[in-house]
Amino acid sequence: MLASYFLSRKHVFSKHVTHCLGGPRYPLYQLGGPQLRVFRTNFFIQLVRPGTAQPEDTVQFRIPMEMTRVDLRNYLEQIYNVPVAAVRTRVQHGSNRRRDHKNVRIKKPDYKVAYVQLAHGQTFTFPDLFPEKEPTSPDPLEEELPQQRQSSDPRCPGIPSWFGL
Repeated sequence: MLASYFLSRKHVFSKHVTHCLGGPRYPLYQLGGPQLRVFRTNFFIQLVRPGTAQPEDTVQFRIPMEMTRVDLRNYLEQIYNVPVAAVRTRVQHGSNRRRDHKNVRIKKPDYKVAYVQLAHGQTFTFPDLFPEKEPTSPDPLEEELPQQRQSSDPRCPGIPSWFGL
């Protein structure tokens, strides 16, 4: 009984899913019509600093689950003019260690990680966004701070600093 219900509803369900996941619908091609152009993509990719050491010609991205290797290759080559030799992807499962106030597990969403190998001769090094600063000369106020802590509080004469008043 239940199986027949879902089989009868198959066409309704499939339309709903394709409408939700399909994104914008483009008009059908008409002979002699203008070429359809995409000015902005529906995908957002993130350049990620790799956790382990990677070769200089490999770049790591975090991409949407719906994006394929071919989509990423075309995205990089046609929008950013980056020559790509190979693209490898994997799905990283989101952690479910957190719990809410009812002790129910909260799962972070899964995401896809892409490793892009650049064409021969191309290298990429992740920029150093926060370079180490040189130590500056100490302030005279910082030198007086330990002396002030050891001296007694003039507002509370005769009371040791152990009480912390």
